[in-house]
Amino acid sequence: MTEGAGLRAGDLPDDLTAAEAGMWQAFRNGSLYDLSAGDPVVDDPHGGHPWGPERTVRARIVAWLLLDGPPALAGRVSSLKLAGVQISGTLDLAGGTVAPYVEMRGCRFEREIRVPEAHFTTVRLVDCSVPRLEAARVRTEGDLHLPRCRFLGGIRLTDAHIGTDLMLNQAVVHRDRSGRSIAADGMTVGQDLQAEMLESHGEVSLRSATVGVSLSLRGARLANPYARLALNAPQLTVERTLYLTPAGVGGQALSGTTPAQGTRIQRFECRGGVRLDDGRFGDAVDLEQAGFVLTDEQELSLRRVQTPELRFLGERPQRGRVVLSGARVGNLVDRAAAWPGPGSLHMGGFTYESLVPQGPFPLDARLEWVAAATAEYNPEPYERLAAVLRSAGEDEDAREVLLAKQRRRRETLPLAAKLWGYAQDVTVAYGYRPGRAAVWMAVLWAAGTWAFAHAHHPPIKPGEHPAWNPALFALDLLLPVIDLGQAGQWQLRGGWQWLAAVMIMLGWVLATTVAAGATRLLRRN
Repeated sequence: MTEGAGLRAGDLPDDLTAAEAGMWQAFRNGSLYDLSAGDPVVDDPHGGHPWGPERTVRARIVAWLLLDGPPALAGRVSSLKLAGVQISGTLDLAGGTVAPYVEMRGCRFEREIRVPEAHFTTVRLVDCSVPRLEAARVRTEGDLHLPRCRFLGGIRLTDAHIGTDLMLNQAVVHRDRSGRSIAADGMTVGQDLQAEMLESHGEVSLRSATVGVSLSLRGARLANPYARLALNAPQLTVERTLYLTPAGVGGQALSGTTPAQGTRIQRFECRGGVRLDDGRFGDAVDLEQAGFVLTDEQELSLRRVQTPELRFLGERPQRGRVVLSGARVGNLVDRAAAWPGPGSLHMGGFTYESLVPQGPFPLDARLEWVAAATAEYNPEPYERLAAVLRSAGEDEDAREVLLAKQRRRRETLPLAAKLWGYAQDVTVAYGYRPGRAAVWMAVLWAAGTWAFAHAHHPPIKPGEHPAWNPALFALDLLLPVIDLGQAGQWQLRGGWQWLAAVMIMLGWVLATTVAAGATRLLRRN
C-alpha cells in the first residue's frame, strides 16, 4: 500500500516494521508507546549501548503520522507519545502543520530534527539525544519543552514563536559550526523561558528576543572561553526578571523557590563574555552569587540596560571588565566585594535612584567604587552618588562625596590652580565644611590682635584718628569690603606692614572659598 492510501479509513500500511506498527496503533489510541528495556544502562539515550531494529522506527513514518496520520479511534485523541524509541534518518517537518500532541521521553535520534517554519500545538522532548535541532521560525501554540536533552550540534530557534513556555532545564548543548550552541535571535516566548542548570558549550545568542514573563538561568553553566561571548543578548526584553542565580541540585523544589536546608547549591557560572546591552527588564536583573570567568578582553556588558532593580551580588570578576555605561536602574542592590577594581569598571552615564547595599558598604568603600570607574576624572559618577545620598537624607555623606570630587578634579589642574585648590581644601574644604572658615577666622583674629597690640602704629592724620584698637584693626584687615574704620587710619612699617598684607590676603581667601561653597549650596538647592 502506498503512503496516503487508506489512511482516512485507518488501515495499517503494509511496509511498516513491527515497531512502527505498534507506534501507529498507539498514535490512533493516543497512548504511550514505550520500547524501554527496563535497564537504566541499556535505556540511556546518551550512552553507547546499541538499540536494535526492535526499538527503531523510521523518521519518515514519524513524519507521516504527524503531518497526515490516520484518524483517532472512537472516543480517543490521536497523539504521538514515545519512550525509549530510536528514530532513524532525518525527521523533517519543515513548513508543516502538526496538530497532534507530541511527547518523546528517553528517545534517541540518529540525525537532526528539522522543523523550520513548522506549526505545532505542544512539543515535549524529555531526556532525548538529538544531533541537532533546526527550528528557525517554528511556531507552537503551547509549550516547547526540551529538558535534559543533549544536542551535539546545537539548537537553532531564530525568530521562533513559542506560545507559552520554553523549557531547557538541565539540557546539554554543544556548539554548531558557527560556534553557537543556541541561536535564538528574534525569538518570542509567550510566558517563561526556563534554562535552569543548562550546560552550554558555545555562544547562547538571544539578540532581540522577547520573553513574556521571566527568563531563568538559575544554576546554568555557560562556557565559551575562546570566543568573545558566552551569552550574547543585546536588546533582550524580559517582562519581569532575568535570573542569573543559584539553583538547588537534586531536589524537587519548584522553579524559583528557595532550596530546602541542606540542598546542594549550583550557582550560575559563565566562562566567557556576557552582552546584555540595551536590554529591558520589567522587574529586575538578578546576579546573586553569579560567577563570571573572563579574559582580559571580555566583558560583562550592561550598556544602556533599563530595569527597576539591579541585584549586583555576584562574585568579583578577577579579569575582564564590567560595563554599565548608560544603564538606568531604580534600586541598585549591591555589595562591596562584588565590584571589580580600578580599570575594570566603567559607569559613564550610569544612573540609579537608590542604593540598597547588602552587608557593610561604608562611604570610603563607595568612594573607591566611584574612583575605580573613572580612570580619568569624570564628575558625573560623583554627582550621581551625591544626589542619591542627598535624596536618602544623607546630607553629610553627600558633601563628602562632592568634596572627593573636587579633590579628584584638582589633580587634573595646572600648578597654579592646583595650589589654589589646596588652599581652598585646607581652609574650608572647598566650601563643604564652612565651619572651618569660622575657626580659621577666629585663630587669625586672635593672633592678629595679639601681634598688633605690640606694633608701633603712628596715625596717618594726627588728630583725626579713632582710638587704637588692635582687635578691631585685625578684624578690619580680615574682612574684605567691610570697613570698620581702623585699617586706613594707621601707618605700619617694616614687618608689621607685611603682616597686615598677609592678613588681608588670608581674609580674601577665606571669603572667596566661603562664597564659592555658598554658591554650590544654592545651586544644588
